[in-house]
Amino acid sequence: MSSPGVLLDRYKEVCKTEGIPVHKYILKVLGKAQDDYISEPSDEMTLDLAGNNKLLTDVRLEDRDMVPLCQTLANSTFVSRLDLRYNNITDEGAKHLGKLIETSVSLRFLNVMCNDIGPEGAEHIARGLHTNETLSELKVNGNKIGNKGGMFFASALQINTGIEQLDLGDADLGTESVIALATILHYNKFLKALNVNRPLLFTHQEETTVHMANMLKVNTTLREIHLQKYDMRDFGAERLVETLQENIALTYLDLSCNRITRDGAKHLSKLLKKNTPLQVLDLGFNRIEDDGAIYLSEALKHFNTNLHTLVITHNCIRGTGLVAVADAMKTNTSLYSVFICSFFLAPQAFNDLIESGRLDTEQTDVQPYVVDGRVYLSELSHGIRRHYYWTPSYGPDVEKKKDDLLM
Repeated sequence: MSSPGVLLDRYKEVCKTEGIPVHKYILKVLGKAQDDYISEPSDEMTLDLAGNNKLLTDVRLEDRDMVPLCQTLANSTFVSRLDLRYNNITDEGAKHLGKLIETSVSLRFLNVMCNDIGPEGAEHIARGLHTNETLSELKVNGNKIGNKGGMFFASALQINTGIEQLDLGDADLGTESVIALATILHYNKFLKALNVNRPLLFTHQEETTVHMANMLKVNTTLREIHLQKYDMRDFGAERLVETLQENIALTYLDLSCNRITRDGAKHLSKLLKKNTPLQVLDLGFNRIEDDGAIYLSEALKHFNTNLHTLVITHNCIRGTGLVAVADAMKTNTSLYSVFICSFFLAPQAFNDLIESGRLDTEQTDVQPYVVDGRVYLSELSHGIRRHYYWTPSYGPDVEKKKDDLLM
C-alpha cells in the first residue's frame, strides 16, 4: 500500500467484510492524510488517531474499531507510526494490536498511552514483541498493566532486539517487575531509553533503586532513564552515584519528584566532578535547598564539562543557591539550559545571564522584566523540557544553538 487513499479504500472494505461500522474519525484522518499526500507525496506516514484531538473528533476509538484498523495496517508498508493515545482501548483491543505488532514489517512507533489496557492486554502487546523486528519505540504509560504486565514486558526484552525506547511510566508496576526489568537490562544491548516512573512500592528499603544502580554499573547502551516518584532518598542517590561513576553511556538521568535532600545532592555533585557522559540531570521537585544547589554549582564551576541541562525547580532553594548556580554558568561553558522556577529570588543574577546572551530564554523557565527600575522574574509557559529521546528538545538543532550561544 503506497498512499492514504489506498489505506482508506482498504479500511472501508474490511469494515464491510467484518460488518463493523466505519469510524468517522478514522475516515477523517485518512481523508486529510490523502489531501496532504496529493500536495506533498511521501514514502511513509504517521497515522495520528489520538483521542484527545478535539479539532478532529469528539468520539474516542474503542475495541471494535481496532479490528478493521489492525487488519488494514497488517499488510501496509506505508504507515510507520501509529498514535492511539487517550482512547478507550481495553484488553480486547490490545489483543488485535498485539497481532498487528507481531505481523507488521513497517511499524516503528506505537503510542497507546492513557487507554484502559490491563495486564491481559499487556501480555498480548508484549507477546507481539517476541517476533517483531521493526518496532523501536513503544509507549504504554498511563495504562494500569500492574506488576504482572510489567513482568510480560521484562520477558519480551529478553527476546526482542528492536525496541530502543520503552515507556512504562505510571503503569502501576510493582517491586518485582521493576527488579525484573533492571535484571534483564544487565544483558539487553538494544534499549536506549526507559521510563518506569511511579511504580507502586510498599517498602522504604529502596530495593528497586539498588537494582537499577547495579544495572547501570554494567549496562553500556542505555542513554536515558526516568525514575520519577520512586520515593528515592539520599541512600538511593548515593547508590546511584557509586555505580554511575563507572557508567560510560547514560546521558539523561531523571530523579524528579523524589525525597533527595542536600546530602543526596552532595553525592550527585561527586558524580558531576567525575565528568561522566551525563548531559541532563533532572532534580525537580526534591528538597536539596541552598546547600544542595551550592554543592552542584561547585562541581559544575570547577570540574564538569559535559552536563548541559540542570533542572532544580521546586527544591526550596533560596537566593544563595540560585546565585551560586548563576555564578557557575559564568565559568562553565557547557551548561546552557537551567530550570529554576523562581520568581523573586536572585532575579538580577539571571537577568545578567540572559542579557549577556549566556542563557537563552528558550533554555530556561524564567524571563526577567523591570518595574520601577527593579528586576523581577516571570515564568515562561514552555516549562521544563524533560525528554531526550522522546522529544527533539535536545537534538541537533539545540546542539547547534548551544554552539551559537557559546561563540
